[in-house]
Amino acid sequence: MAEITLRVLDGSDRGKVHDELPTPVTIGREEGNSIQLNDERVSRFHLKIQADRDKVVLTDLQSTNGTKVNGEDIQLRILRYGDLITVGRSTLLYGSREQVQDRLRELRGEALNGDGTASPSDAGSQAASAEFELEDDWEHNAEVRNRLHALKPPILPESLTPGQSAQLCELLEYVHIHLRELMSTAKIKSPTDRVAIEYDHWQKLIDVQARLAEYLRAIGNPGETMT
Repeated sequence: MAEITLRVLDGSDRGKVHDELPTPVTIGREEGNSIQLNDERVSRFHLKIQADRDKVVLTDLQSTNGTKVNGEDIQLRILRYGDLITVGRSTLLYGSREQVQDRLRELRGEALNGDGTASPSDAGSQAASAEFELEDDWEHNAEVRNRLHALKPPILPESLTPGQSAQLCELLEYVHIHLRELMSTAKIKSPTDRVAIEYDHWQKLIDVQARLAEYLRAIGNPGETMT
């Protein structure tokens, strides 16, 4: 069982701090939730946060108005310190101030060169982040927020069964092959020119995106069947 901290940044419950809550944690409008929000746009039981090995996972409980993490609609998401969770008109920050600051330091460390010095292009932003992390309102600063919420390649799940590994490979191969075919049809006249693809290929790309959206929803809501 993990313990998590959530701070309400915006909404009618703004300023409340829910410190070291034991997982699983539920958030919703109804009594009986670990965190009850006074927000009519929040569902009675809106989302659940639970620990799974060394991960903390957020699951949207098929809420009416959905859940966003860092501005993206999600059904299922691994949380990291500094993530912003939006439900209805309320925004919650995951992690204590110390936990988020520690993650900022780790992110700055990843940008260092092998000799422990910052590259010229990143030195300024590192110094700025070091300053911002000491401010009371650092979470509202766009530069620090962008560093925390930057998308990175996800880590593949471990301990999959052979069948699960095969399913995952099949899914990734489906996306890879379709993207490869679409990229091969691109017409590039010069390095400074725009890349153009035929309209029917553009529609295929949209179809791939739609299928990925369906997969994401099906994984987040196992009871639903894909069309």
